[in-house]
Amino acid sequence: MKAFDYVAPRDLGAAVALLAEHGASAKILAGGTDLLVELEAAARVPKVVVDVSRLKELKGIAVTDGGLRIGAASTHNEIMRSPDLRNLFPALVEAAHTIGAVQTRNLGTLAGNLVTCVPSMDSGPALLALEAEVGIMSPRGAKRMPLAELFVRPRKTSLKPDEILTEIVIPKANLGKPSAFLKFGLRKGQALALVNVGVAAWIKKDCFVAPRIALGAVAPTVMRATRAEAFLDGKKVSEEAMAEAGRIAATEAKPISDFRASADYRRDLIETLTKRALATAVARAQQSAKEAVA
Repeated sequence: MKAFDYVAPRDLGAAVALLAEHGASAKILAGGTDLLVELEAAARVPKVVVDVSRLKELKGIAVTDGGLRIGAASTHNEIMRSPDLRNLFPALVEAAHTIGAVQTRNLGTLAGNLVTCVPSMDSGPALLALEAEVGIMSPRGAKRMPLAELFVRPRKTSLKPDEILTEIVIPKANLGKPSAFLKFGLRKGQALALVNVGVAAWIKKDCFVAPRIALGAVAPTVMRATRAEAFLDGKKVSEEAMAEAGRIAATEAKPISDFRASADYRRDLIETLTKRALATAVARAQQSAKEAVA
């Protein structure tokens, strides 16, 4: 590994200033579970590594006036332990539980999982189904945009060299929206997804309202199955409707064939996992309704 400078800025402003100064020759270090592997293997080592892992501005998980805010440097284990996330968004907790091993979940951060921008990321589908937004800071100030706009292509985000992801926000309108996440890999643990699915939907008068279906590992980036969503919206809850949504979602995806699975097998998985995830979200909605009147 080639030598590089290491800087631990005192606050977010100092971190942004360093990125503005060094641009593309700087790399951000948070959990390091991906970056350290890159540094060992990459031909181009950054001139400066900016360690943001201790910045308080990037920490914390809490319900705010705008929704549920997750600091960018929140680890997967912190997500799994959060009472707010367990109660409001079990899909994100389920996704965090499937990421790597215990050591990875102790160190790895939510923002790190997102900005690596691999199609098989586990947090992406759960957050996309909940219509999450991301906060970004740069020398030009703060901005927020839909999470979907962060993903450009495999390992490429829309972040500029002087921008840093600071937070992930699930909008207030989606607080408590029933959700679920499912993943299929070649082994039970520490496996990349062949397919993963995140869903969210309100159930009102026994009908789907504003259903959202997001898929991972089946296209160049994590994607929404918008045609399947449109089909399901307003439909009466039924096994047939959920199965048809899965079939439509499979036609929207663009899976590849590789040494791990064929494209046809991945399409079969999309059908099955979408139906199962929707059924789980429906069951959670029905349980919440029972508890509300108990």
